[in-house]
Amino acid sequence: MNRPENLKQLQDSTKIWDIAVIGGGSSGLGVALDAISRGLSVVLFDKSDFAKGTSSRSTKLVHGGVRYLAQGDVGLVFEALKERGKLLQNAPHLAHDQPFIIPIYTWKDRMMYSVGLKVYDWMSGRLSLGKSEFISIEETLKRLPGLKAEGLYGGVVYHDGQFDDARLALNLAQSADEAGTCVLNYVSVTSLVKNEAGKLTGLRVSDKLSKEKYVVNAKMVVNATGVFADKILQMDNPEASRMIQPSQGIHLVLDLDFLGGKDALMIPETKDGRVLFAVPWHGKLVVGTTDTLREKPKLEPEALQKEIDFVLETAAGYLAKVPTRADVKSVFAGLRPLARPKEGSTKTKEISRSHKVILSDSGLVTLTGGKWTTFRKMGEDTVEYFTKVTGEKLKESKSLDMKIHGATNHVPAGHWGIYGFDAKPIQDLTKENKAWEEKLHPEFPNIEAEVIWAVREEMAVKVEDVLARRIRMLFLDAQAAIDTAPTVAKLMATEMGKEVEWIESELADFNRTASKYLIKK
Repeated sequence: MNRPENLKQLQDSTKIWDIAVIGGGSSGLGVALDAISRGLSVVLFDKSDFAKGTSSRSTKLVHGGVRYLAQGDVGLVFEALKERGKLLQNAPHLAHDQPFIIPIYTWKDRMMYSVGLKVYDWMSGRLSLGKSEFISIEETLKRLPGLKAEGLYGGVVYHDGQFDDARLALNLAQSADEAGTCVLNYVSVTSLVKNEAGKLTGLRVSDKLSKEKYVVNAKMVVNATGVFADKILQMDNPEASRMIQPSQGIHLVLDLDFLGGKDALMIPETKDGRVLFAVPWHGKLVVGTTDTLREKPKLEPEALQKEIDFVLETAAGYLAKVPTRADVKSVFAGLRPLARPKEGSTKTKEISRSHKVILSDSGLVTLTGGKWTTFRKMGEDTVEYFTKVTGEKLKESKSLDMKIHGATNHVPAGHWGIYGFDAKPIQDLTKENKAWEEKLHPEFPNIEAEVIWAVREEMAVKVEDVLARRIRMLFLDAQAAIDTAPTVAKLMATEMGKEVEWIESELADFNRTASKYLIKK
């Protein structure tokens, strides 16, 4: 992806794009993927970096939703299980099978979860990742050596998917870019353009780096901004009522030895009715999540002290080695863009995780709700509105079977796996400069060549882009990321032709952001 080249495409004021997408997270990228599968021309803007918001802050699971099955939302589970199976086929370098174990403490729980998960298996059909089964106390503790043995009756194993969310977003942007989509980060939409009849004809946008302004013509405009959807809706109609209810979820990152093994732990019901996961991810253990209503969306939300305490206390009830605040390597918070409920309901677990597509009087198409697992179906359902908005016939969607950038049947070993077929070209960069073989941090496998690749091929323009979303160090160990930032800044500055002032400014910005991922002891 080449940002300057993509910006040049905006200079043609006569060009009319089929679809202009606002938002470069899972929703917007799902729209772009489906649109290109139908041969439509697409331009996509994100006011920050791809997946900077909610889409890089998930529990890293591609799942059907065991909890939704318990709530009776069978349709959503069927849809999600199908999408889960196809994603593992289309992006095998990023998404893979993850065995989960539910600890069992009573005979009643054994029956309930065994039967429920057999239904989950059946619903997966030919896209199943493996059969669920009950295992003994001994087998449970062998597979989860960090689990408390007290009162344990056994465990139920089931299978779901795991993935790297920000890397998937990036690879989706690359897939779209390769198909002719104009994808751009750090370009904000400043206003909507309408004709005399009040119908949308395009957007006014501003490059946040150069301050250059552009007018973009489009037959259909899609608002796929997640928790920020209300801002675009009110840009379209100042009287529009709020449609999004932000719900905050946080995750704490611990050393893997708190759980041990390769299996994930799933606690289906905590004391307040939430689900808690402890999932191995990139050599660490991600523990979460919470579900806390927030009134205002933020691009960089912060974990509340009560949320941190809740996760630590709940984890302590199941782990033999009790985690403390001092053990937390990183804490990150994300906001779910839930559809605002009708009067009365305030419990977030009662708010549907299904997505909705809304068509405004102006022709603005807004995608709300949903989750990462169903991003492709969300995109397909949104693009279906193209005919309603334009009157033009639409080709059939082919996104269900589209391979995503990096997909390979021979996934590289170790941390190189997430790059898929790009791993070899990155390693080959060290022939250009042997110094790029050096590790960025002694405790992480990433090398300097990955920073160069991120700038040249992955549209990284800020230190945070690299350390948070190209390689995931900020999410895995915030202090390690802070220690690594000067090296990354110097490498980027040399590659991009930046001065010392840029390095100083970037490091100040990054340290300000990264401090929010450090837990106060």
